[in-house]
Amino acid sequence: MSQLKHILRLISQSHGLKTIVRQTGVSRNTIKSYLRILQGKEISIEEALKLEDPQLSHLLRSPSKYEEQRHQDFLSRLEYFNEEGKKPHVTKQLLWEEYKSENPQGYQYSRFCYYLQLYDRSQNAVLIREHHPGDKLFLDFTGDKLSYIDASGIKVDCEVFVATMGYSNFIAVDAVHSQKLSDVLHATVCVLGQIGGCPKVLVPDNLKSAVSKASRYEPDINPTYAEFAEHYGTVIFPARPYRPKDKSRAENGVKLAKRWILFRLRNQTFYSLSELNQAIRVLLDDFNRRIMKKMKKSRRELFELWDKPHALPLPEKRYEFAEWKKAKVQFNYHVAYDNHHYSVPYTLIHKTVDIKATRMLVEVYHRGNRLCSHARSYKEQGYTTVQEHMPERHVKYLEWTPERILSYAGKYGPYVKLLVQEVMNQRKFPEQAYKSCMGIIRLENVYSAQRLNLACRRALDYKAYNTAA
Repeated sequence: MSQLKHILRLISQSHGLKTIVRQTGVSRNTIKSYLRILQGKEISIEEALKLEDPQLSHLLRSPSKYEEQRHQDFLSRLEYFNEEGKKPHVTKQLLWEEYKSENPQGYQYSRFCYYLQLYDRSQNAVLIREHHPGDKLFLDFTGDKLSYIDASGIKVDCEVFVATMGYSNFIAVDAVHSQKLSDVLHATVCVLGQIGGCPKVLVPDNLKSAVSKASRYEPDINPTYAEFAEHYGTVIFPARPYRPKDKSRAENGVKLAKRWILFRLRNQTFYSLSELNQAIRVLLDDFNRRIMKKMKKSRRELFELWDKPHALPLPEKRYEFAEWKKAKVQFNYHVAYDNHHYSVPYTLIHKTVDIKATRMLVEVYHRGNRLCSHARSYKEQGYTTVQEHMPERHVKYLEWTPERILSYAGKYGPYVKLLVQEVMNQRKFPEQAYKSCMGIIRLENVYSAQRLNLACRRALDYKAYNTAA
């Protein structure tokens, strides 16, 4: 029996107030207020005792008609108070003073603030998002970085990419050099490989490399990123900007990755990106196998049981990132991509071509036709040249080498060869002496080879190393 019913039963048995107070511990005034409420609502004690406990409690504690009306009037203005409170320089104190000037019998300041706080909380209610097995994969970067020491002893900072399955909370992690599109796609391919399947929806944060234009309603997806999604048969559904609750799984995955992986690797030294990722895999596997207290299962178990069977299968061929870029053919019949120069047929000088670049290959297209391809080089300001792309005169020029010129000069005598050798030795680069050497050799067209050989002997004696001498 509830205490309220116990009080009413004692009253119905004609016990005095002192006895009821002594037995229940409830004050005399409170007991009198209960009796006044029952009399005001014209309900007998016997009828009240027949009510269920919640009904009786509500009946005795419900406000009076005046208090109810005052409360309803105040509730009708809560939205106005809430909107006004968002304006600059407006305080709750000012709002309360305006309210009291219009309603002298209204709530005091503390009760006024209490109801405003309740209303504000009700406006921030959180929708429980239900995730289905194999449905969504949330993608984000941790913001904090790891690093390794390269072959030259330079410290290289790396971004840490985190993918979290919506249903099982299974986490996959991969370290890459940057947040550029090529690295984002490479990291996504790697985490899909760790998962062993592809979810139906990818939910990235609004990375500039993946989302060309962020929008709450129609985000503009990068064409290359959309091509990647098509290759895997999935779709891209970016989280809305400034809506962290849209990607709460990603936020939680990032927090756990920082706590269980980045923190544990902070004092270790690595000497390559692959070595760093290997260390991440070891810690990640241990984390995914830990039992979750609420679920009584590990993330790995939930993933294998639910997410993986419902995920899309991976295609036979991994997606290979390809970046497209327009370029104008330079006067030296080369196009530049990523600080390296690649040759194209010289007939396209000053024309615009399309470059398709992957991690291993650079292809050049003109008007939709593939012109040529080169193995990609990462040597900055270097040149990759194919002889077939050169004009004939350039090919002939390149055919001349110091060895060939010396061999050609030797046909006209040993002193001709020695003089040509000395002429080339006088220059910083042998190529600078080619014209002078050919000028000496071509004197044979005017004089005989014997006279040319003797003249070269005298030139060597007098150290006269030019045709004018």
